[in-house]
Amino acid sequence: MRRREFLKMAAGASMAAGLQPLGIAQSTGNRRPNVVFLLADQWRAQDVGYAGNGDVITPKIDELAAESINITTAVSTCPVCCPYRGCLMTGQYPLTHGVFMNDVQLSNKATSIAQAFKAGGYDTGYIGKWHLDGRGRSSYIPPERRQGFDFWRALECTHNYNNSPYYADDDVKRTWDGYDAIAQTREAQSYIRNHAAGKPFLLFLSWGPPHAPYLTAPSKYNAMFEGKDIALRPNVPDKLRAEAKRDIAGYYAHMAALDDCVGWVRETLAENGLADNTILVFTSDHGDMLCSQGNRKKQQPWDESVRVPFLVRWPAGFGPEAKQLDMPFGTPDIMPTLLGLCGLDVPQTVQGRDYAPVLRGKAEPVNDAELIMCPQPFGQWTRKIGGKEYRGIRTRRYTYARDLNGPWLLYDNTADPYQLNNLINKPEHAVLQKELDAVLTRKLEETNDDFLPGAHYIKKWNYTVDATETVPYKN
Repeated sequence: MRRREFLKMAAGASMAAGLQPLGIAQSTGNRRPNVVFLLADQWRAQDVGYAGNGDVITPKIDELAAESINITTAVSTCPVCCPYRGCLMTGQYPLTHGVFMNDVQLSNKATSIAQAFKAGGYDTGYIGKWHLDGRGRSSYIPPERRQGFDFWRALECTHNYNNSPYYADDDVKRTWDGYDAIAQTREAQSYIRNHAAGKPFLLFLSWGPPHAPYLTAPSKYNAMFEGKDIALRPNVPDKLRAEAKRDIAGYYAHMAALDDCVGWVRETLAENGLADNTILVFTSDHGDMLCSQGNRKKQQPWDESVRVPFLVRWPAGFGPEAKQLDMPFGTPDIMPTLLGLCGLDVPQTVQGRDYAPVLRGKAEPVNDAELIMCPQPFGQWTRKIGGKEYRGIRTRRYTYARDLNGPWLLYDNTADPYQLNNLINKPEHAVLQKELDAVLTRKLEETNDDFLPGAHYIKKWNYTVDATETVPYKN
């Protein structure tokens, strides 16, 4: 079904149904739930208080976790900024929507999450970092390239958090007041207040932190970690410990600032009577190695890079009790699952799965594994420093990955949570390796992924790359 046909059909169905949910009873009159999607940049799953980290200061997020479904094996399918966002917006895998590198443009061939929600009678809003336009990180993005979002306070990409521009309705560059994550959160609070009595809404609040530069949070938050003896993960080499402690202190300061932002959003939802019937999601686009395994940043298959926090609170739909869901859950699954929770049709262009019945306790968590991948290494993980194409799976217990030469990594994440012991090609694990390889093969067949060298996909999508096989960008 073409995108235009879907939008026309879904809009007509919504009007005919009087915006009644499709097979889902709501506890708040006939109004479908709002959706507020809080997206941090480069926040790894391990660094929240509720996950056992004693150094971070995340009381508001910990309170949210105590009232949410916590998907403990959520992964960033392609753990880098633009590919994640392409999957989030379309419910597709990177080699389908074509955004498998940074700073390329997402096409309008698929029905986007905003378009699907609009067809179901929702208002749509986007605030913060976009990073899907591929025409310069500071360039104006006109309405026809906003993938269906109507309210718009966004910029392609910046990590200058204290001098951060954005655009609204016209081609006039504005600047957020002070630290951008806080100003963006205030804008989101205003949006919520202004939409409290109208149609249901889908609102994305996309922050730049805690992505580097690490030492640029407001002084109030940096002071919380000054002189603190930060505990490091055992997989950080001794020679990198001083660097890791410095960067992680700043990383945690950004997190403390965002924790306050999460609290403010929750307060605003409660003050406007929306807390019970709003699906509130807190997650991140990918993690950050922060010197674990001797590596930095993202794109990589280790848990510090691929695992992300994923909290979903919806008292009217789930009840008030916290639940843990230990089921592999990937980026393309987000769009169909949110549509399913809201009783909206899932477009046929979507490849991810609708796990709404699982979240609602109406179905068993049957997913056995989620894909993780790097179709083309670039930027901060080039071949020069060990970057490589890979395809892998993250199960409840294991990580398994192949590179172009064959089996590469196998970790038992229960026995070896810091992934220090690679079990690949060890005779005593041959049966397990064969089983996991068969699961990976099945997943690749399901997603039509032939696992070819990155150069093949660069040529297919006609991308221009530099000597490091990175798409150059301009500010």
